[in-house]
Amino acid sequence: MTGNEAMAEGGVQAGCAFYAGYPITPQNEFTAYMARRMPELGRIFIQAESELAAINMVFGASAAGIRAMTSSSSPGISLKQEGISYIAGAELSAVIVNVMRGGPGLGNIAPSQSDYFQATKGGGHGDYHSIVLAPHTVEEAYQLMFPAFDLADKYRNPVMILADAMLGQMMEPLHYSTKNQEPKTKNQKKWALTGCQGRKPKVIRSLYLAEGALEKINLKLQKKYQVIQEKEQLWEDFFLEDAKVVLVAYGTMARIIKGAVKKLRGKNIKLGLIRPITLWPFPINAFKRLTINHKRLTILVVEMSYGQMVEDVRLAIEGKFPVEFLGRAGGGIPSEEEIMNKIKKISV
Repeated sequence: MTGNEAMAEGGVQAGCAFYAGYPITPQNEFTAYMARRMPELGRIFIQAESELAAINMVFGASAAGIRAMTSSSSPGISLKQEGISYIAGAELSAVIVNVMRGGPGLGNIAPSQSDYFQATKGGGHGDYHSIVLAPHTVEEAYQLMFPAFDLADKYRNPVMILADAMLGQMMEPLHYSTKNQEPKTKNQKKWALTGCQGRKPKVIRSLYLAEGALEKINLKLQKKYQVIQEKEQLWEDFFLEDAKVVLVAYGTMARIIKGAVKKLRGKNIKLGLIRPITLWPFPINAFKRLTINHKRLTILVVEMSYGQMVEDVRLAIEGKFPVEFLGRAGGGIPSEEEIMNKIKKISV
């Protein structure tokens, strides 16, 4: 399967009952797959008239208590930002997939990681966060759809899968079971708008005009975000015990990094790797371990951008180690050779 198809199938099996999307390259396979699969299972697929319509349809479906999802690529996700802020403010659960392409503007359809700030720092207006998960293989792209929906429901919060054009388009073998595909029903969510039927009315909103009311909501949200930061950090690491240089990369960039690490360790250059899986909450605990277990080392952050995640790495390190950066954007991808040359310069 392509990464797009794998994420779509993962969403189906995770119980997505409503999908609304709008075509944009390089995620069109996602929408096309859902157009076929959702009706097969008696679930709802809508090709909306725009990205704005799609995200607000997801808002409505989520308010009714069902698992809802949308997908797009960078310019389309930009258009969805107001709706994502509404979903966060109303404390609704939704999954949003971004298959990133080059920017700014309409850019191109090549791989990029330049939406990191948009994804992890809110993107829309207000003090809110989306939980952000970053797969690096087709298999992981499929697998992460399950915790994405679970986390969205657990915290009543938008969850974003941050992929890129390379992962969306690449094909890899995928093994999965077709069991347990039934979507979770709206009746399982006590807050859902299911029709009054003699009970007290329920209200879902993000507009609070009374003096002090919105501040109370913001304080409630901040407490929730603190819990997420404490409990939901995910990362993968390799060879940290003896590392003199630790590389940091996420998504498909981490795949290229793994190759460079293996080759240079074969030449007795002591490298380690940290691959964040949650981009928000950022896995600061991985870096705290470095500061505890190492007295000297250098951090090298590699991104398909001109420096975004590197800022979170510097904050996590708290100035205890030097942080170097290597990046390209607009569809440029740091090659294994570029990475190896940069490591050799650092290691001298």
